[in-house]
This record gives sequence, C-alpha cells and structure tokens, in this order.
Amino acid sequence: MPIIRITFLLALAVMLGCQSEDEMPNIVLIFIDDLGYGDVGYTGATGYSTPNIDRLATNGLIFTNFYSAQAVCSASRAALLTGCYPNRIGITGALNHTAYHGLNSEETTIAEVLKTKGYRTAIVGKWHLGHHEKFLPLQHGFDEFLGLPYSNDMWPVDYDGKPHSGRKAMYPKLPLIEGNKTIQYIETLDDQNKLSAMYYERGIDFINKNAGNPFFLYLSHSMVHVPLGVSDQFRGMSQHGLFGDVMMELDWGIGNIVNVLRKNGILDNTLILFTSDNGPWLNYGNHAGSTGGLREGKGTTWEGGQRVPAFAYWKGQLRKGTSNHLLSTLDILPTLAKITGSQLPESPIDGVDFSPVLFTDSTESPRDHLYFYYNRNDLEAIRKDQWKLILPHSYRSYENVNPGNDGWPGPYARGSAPLSLYNLRRDPGERYDVKELYPDVLAEMQMLASKARDDLGDNLTGRKGKNQREPGWLIESALSRDLPSNLLAPNSKVNFSVEPASSYSRASLTDGESGSVFDHHRAWLGWQGSDLTITIDLEAEIEADSAMISFLSKPSSWIFPPSKVIWQVSTDGLSFSDIAEYNLILSQRDIPEIIDKKISLEDPVRFLRLEISAQGVCPDWHVASGEPAWLFLDELILW
Repeated sequence: MPIIRITFLLALAVMLGCQSEDEMPNIVLIFIDDLGYGDVGYTGATGYSTPNIDRLATNGLIFTNFYSAQAVCSASRAALLTGCYPNRIGITGALNHTAYHGLNSEETTIAEVLKTKGYRTAIVGKWHLGHHEKFLPLQHGFDEFLGLPYSNDMWPVDYDGKPHSGRKAMYPKLPLIEGNKTIQYIETLDDQNKLSAMYYERGIDFINKNAGNPFFLYLSHSMVHVPLGVSDQFRGMSQHGLFGDVMMELDWGIGNIVNVLRKNGILDNTLILFTSDNGPWLNYGNHAGSTGGLREGKGTTWEGGQRVPAFAYWKGQLRKGTSNHLLSTLDILPTLAKITGSQLPESPIDGVDFSPVLFTDSTESPRDHLYFYYNRNDLEAIRKDQWKLILPHSYRSYENVNPGNDGWPGPYARGSAPLSLYNLRRDPGERYDVKELYPDVLAEMQMLASKARDDLGDNLTGRKGKNQREPGWLIESALSRDLPSNLLAPNSKVNFSVEPASSYSRASLTDGESGSVFDHHRAWLGWQGSDLTITIDLEAEIEADSAMISFLSKPSSWIFPPSKVIWQVSTDGLSFSDIAEYNLILSQRDIPEIIDKKISLEDPVRFLRLEISAQGVCPDWHVASGEPAWLFLDELILW
C-alpha cells in the first residue's frame, strides 16, 4: 500500500480516536515561560538562533493565531492542563508561598485524561498551581515531578543576586521539589543557571525509561522568566546578551529531546507541542523578549500579552505548513483526548478539539471565539474571526516608560482602554479603532460579552457568573465562617468613595458570603493604601440590634487592618451621626487574622456609613516598612 495511503488511514484513525493502545503516540508538551511572539527564529528573532525549534516548526504545523488563555503564570497553566478558562475553576494571577489554595482535585488534567489510556506521565519544571502537597502534580495525575512550585523570582533574593531587604525578603527559600518532597533550595543566581539543563536531563531520563510504552512529558520551563539563568557553555554565545544565551540553551535542549526520541526509535510516534504561557515581561528590557510588534506584553489582554508562538510536530503524520485558525492552550486537552481516544472530563470545559486542523486542510475553524479575562475576573476583550473587541478597562502598561536593564525592572505606566474594535487581519498592532465602521460586528461582539458575563461573570460590570467552580482549598472547613441566621437587609446598595482594586473587586459587601483566612477567597474586597468612605442604603428603616464588618490581617501578604473606623448612621442619607469609633495601633505582629468589628444599634436606621482610615503603608516592624499596604474588608451584616 502506498505510503501516502497508509498515512491518510492513520490520520483518519487518529481523528476518529480509534488507535489501539500500542499505537498511542507519545506526547511531549514544551511550555516556555514569558516567551513572546517574536522570540523564536521562525517568527523573526535576531541576535541568536533557534535551529532546533525552527526545524520542528517548519517541518510541522505552525499556528499563527494561538493564544494563552490568560496573560499570567498560574492562570495560564490552569487553563492548559484542564481545558477550562482559569476563572471558571477559581485560579487567577500568580500563586505564591502565601496561597492557601490550588488546583481543585475535582478538576481533570491532561495527565489524568491520558492515564486512562495507559500513559506514563511526568512534569519537569515549573508547576505553579499550588505549593502545598495536596495541590502538587502527583495529586493531579502525574507519576513524576521535578521542579519549582512557583515562579523562579519568588525568592528572598534581589535582582543582583544579593539578599533582598524589602518586599521580597518575606519569601522563603525557593524549593526544588521531587515528587512531593523538597530536595534542595535554589538560593543563588548560580543555582538558577543550572535549572534548564537539569530539566532537560530529567526529561531525557524519563523518555529513556518509558520508551517502550506511551508517555506524556510536560516540560514546563522556568526560563525565560526573570531572573535569567544559563549554563556556562552558553554564556556569551549570542549577540543578544543573556536573554539570547538562554534562548540558545533552551533550543539546544529541545534538540537533545529530539535526538533521544530518535535514538529510541520513537520519534515517528511522538507528537511534540510547543508554546508559551504568555507574552514577554517587557519592563525588564534586555532581559525580556519580543512581541514581534504586537501591542503591550505580559499581564495585559492586548495581543502582545496573549498571542504566543506555537506549533505541532509529528513526523509523517501532521500536515506541514501554517494554520491561521483561532486556537488556544484551552484546546490542547480536548485535542489530545480525541487523538488518543480518551474520554473528556465530566465537568464542562472550554477547550475545543482542533485535530481536524492537524490532519486536514480544513478551512472551518474549530473555535468560534475566545474570551480575554484578567485579574480576578475582569472581562477585558473578546476575539471572533479577525475581530477583537476591547471592553473598557484600565491596565498596567509598558508604553511611554523606559524599561529596566540587565535584570532590573523598569516602572509600569497605567493605560485606560475605551470600548473599541480592531480588525486584526489588517491591524495586528491594535491601533485603529473601527467600531464606527462596523456597527453590526460591534453588536455581535457585545452579545458575546453578555454571554460571557452570564456564564463566567465580570467584575468590571459587577456580574456574577452562573458556572464558576471553586479552586481547591488547603482547609476546606475554613472557607467561610458562620453568620447569624437572621440577617437583615441582604444585598443592600453600597457606594464606595474609592472603588476596590480590580484584582479584588469580585465580591459584594452585602451578599451574605463571609470571607475566610484565605486572602484569595472570593468574599474579600481590597484596596491598596487608600482611606475610604462606605455608604450603605438599606432602602428602608431597619430595626436591628447589631451590625458588623470584618477586616483581614495577613502581614505576609502586605494586608493590614485599618488604623481607625468610625461608624455613622442616618435616616435621610444627608445628616449622619457618629455612633462608634475603633482604633488600632500596630505595635505587634500577632494580630488576629480576621478582626470582626461589631456595634450595637439602638434606633431604627436607613443609612450606615463607615469612615475607614487605612494603615497606608507597612508598619515599622514589617520587612517592607514604608511600602504600600493593602486593606481587605468583608461582609457587612445586620441582625
């Protein structure tokens, strides 16, 4: 039978998910940290070469419209492994050593999907989905783990390698974990230099041990996230300084992975996927990558933050060339499930199967649209076809400020995005708003925004989603505290003189949900360094015995209770009377984690007002003395 016919039949079998277990392809998923759209040779990188990456890409299928699901570390990894928008499953931002939560054991990962088909599974590198043992990879379907629990800059070391005396001094030593146990600590820049080679060595060992059965290797690099580290043999090799050196080492290691697959005779039966968690961290200047001309970078929902390089390689099986289909890291799990004939997770996911794109010249896009969320749950943009709708939001920006250099960061600016519409086919840099020219497209996109808000919620418009799930919590019983059963005036109208930070604006102050000792719990509202006035309209005069509001104190997260709270009441909303005052002097560290401030109410009340004086900055005894402090407050209740 001609080779072309055999390949076609195999591709057809793969698409139908009917391969036998001994024909299952091995899968190597390479996930680079902070790699920008323009950071590899085949997308135009200069000053260094990536021949191994380029060879795989040009002999495979290159994706030109491929997106991380969110432009920040933990969120993007949660989406990759579960096929869910990270805000659907309660994972946001970048978890650090203070996090009491992680990936919920009820969520199904790629590793768990593949293990049902007999795969051996390993992650080598960065995990970042919870550092407590119950959240580590071995509890989520992986047989082996060697790597870091979170980002390599989450350590008590300054940018010059010396001990940090400010904010980062609160970090513990950075653990290198094998299985569930710490085997050593990453304490110096020299230790960082060894990470990439160590990861490749362990990945190669895993391939050699499992060459006789199907395996899934998730190679999740710490680089090119700062601080950059590179082996001595690559230092000074590029014309682009340390960043180029690091890229050349990463490329070299990928070449070694290909060679060991070839030596074991399994390259022809191995699917290699390559992509990045988000765009480059641009304020690090020459230690940051390139967006290839796309707008903004990591931490934003502009193209430079989430459009990433990506390709698939499977010798002799995939079609070669370029795919312009709209795709995302969300789609990797369902695609691998289809290829291996595995069952999808029982809980709903957001990814779509793009295996037809891999094996045929299908012009039909498997993904209709993509939501761009950021912070706790802010819907900031939507893409459909060549159109991208930008919803009003503020964001950290890299524009009009100078970046840092040689490992030191520069400042951020602040940007404000109005409602706008971009045609990415002609304007990938997102500079020319065409909403006035295409009102029908604008209306269609706004309908998608409404569906997203109904499904997942949106802090920016105060919408709660119907289909969000909780992350895993370290202590399930501490998720919330008991409230009195006879609560009065729930869901009362609340006005803030200063709106809470968008990262901590997902809650309502009167929704009957109490916070916990976990600062990432959804019930908390947060402000950084701001005094504020809160006015509550009960909408009718209420006879209540008591009122209470709660504050969080977590110095390890820069969260402190207020220095003063004045309670005021009114019957008309115009004339207020003081009825109680609370003062706190932070002269000690052993402050209760949750401070409940209760007052008695003697007369009927229609309006309540709180004048809150924040600490503003971390106190003298704190390691970050003088730096901005956070104020977190919780449910206001009457009974």
